[in-house]
Amino acid sequence: MILDEARQVLQIEADGILKLIDHLDHRFDRMVQAILTTTGRVIVSGIGKSGIIGRKISATLNSTGTRSLFLHPVEAMHGDLGMVCPDDVFLAMSYSGETDELNILMPSIRNIGCTAIAMTGNPSSTLAKHSDIVIDVGVEKEACPLGLAPTASTTALLAMGDALAVVLINKKHFKTSDFKRFHPGGALGQRLSRQVKDIMFSGDAVPTVTTAASMQEAVGEMDRQGLGALIIVDENQRLAGILTDGDLRRMIAQNKPVFDQTLTAVMTPSPLHAFSQSPAFDALNLMEQHEITVLPIIDNTHRVMGILHLHDILGKGEFKFNGLDPAKTR
Repeated sequence: MILDEARQVLQIEADGILKLIDHLDHRFDRMVQAILTTTGRVIVSGIGKSGIIGRKISATLNSTGTRSLFLHPVEAMHGDLGMVCPDDVFLAMSYSGETDELNILMPSIRNIGCTAIAMTGNPSSTLAKHSDIVIDVGVEKEACPLGLAPTASTTALLAMGDALAVVLINKKHFKTSDFKRFHPGGALGQRLSRQVKDIMFSGDAVPTVTTAASMQEAVGEMDRQGLGALIIVDENQRLAGILTDGDLRRMIAQNKPVFDQTLTAVMTPSPLHAFSQSPAFDALNLMEQHEITVLPIIDNTHRVMGILHLHDILGKGEFKFNGLDPAKTR
């Protein structure tokens, strides 16, 4: 009985989020464009449960490259309204759209001159009428059996805020390395602040063969280290190419006799690389841009100094490039 009730709650909330897809239209696009083109901030406001969700959305925007602050409607009417400027975008959150504290504030927001956006479950509400753009976050019913406690409605509001934040991340080309600037005290921020030489593999840990090696020797060396890649160097230990396990899989899929190939014929010559003195976030940008998981590390004379794996920048947890399988290296 208990588990059935819990499943029913989750189903109601999941259905509510899925129905938001049908609510998306040109108004969502207008909201995104308004935020992208403003020189000000996104001022998020709401009260009660909607206010709590608003604080979370504001925090998400701040940590992903969109300047934002949360403004309590009551505090705004007692002096904090001075924080709002004409260049800001005001994002008001009220499921009913009839929250007195917020609606009393809206005429003052309009007088300031900033764009007003309402996220509400009632597009015909007072709040909606005071707004330039209305985002419909309505759900069919609350998960609360009394229909009183905000449950599915607050989940829908949060989901729409996340949709906004993620779209802005993509539109602003916000990268993992940018995350470092906003989270300098976190584990990721600390790793990104280091130089490549501090986190790369070096010495015997670097899978390396010369251009004269056979394919059997190359595969054996790649397997020895288990990094999914092999660095190929010339007789002076300068970077000549790279071979990845993805290259091997593609040869096998094409029914090519792997061990009959020459190493120089199948390697990628002059591969992407980084320098040992480079900041880790520069290397991460390069890896993100080209969707690769390993980089040869060289010095100013192109001699191989080490190899860098994405795991050692981001940590050992699971990661993906835009939904791609991280095991698929190039």
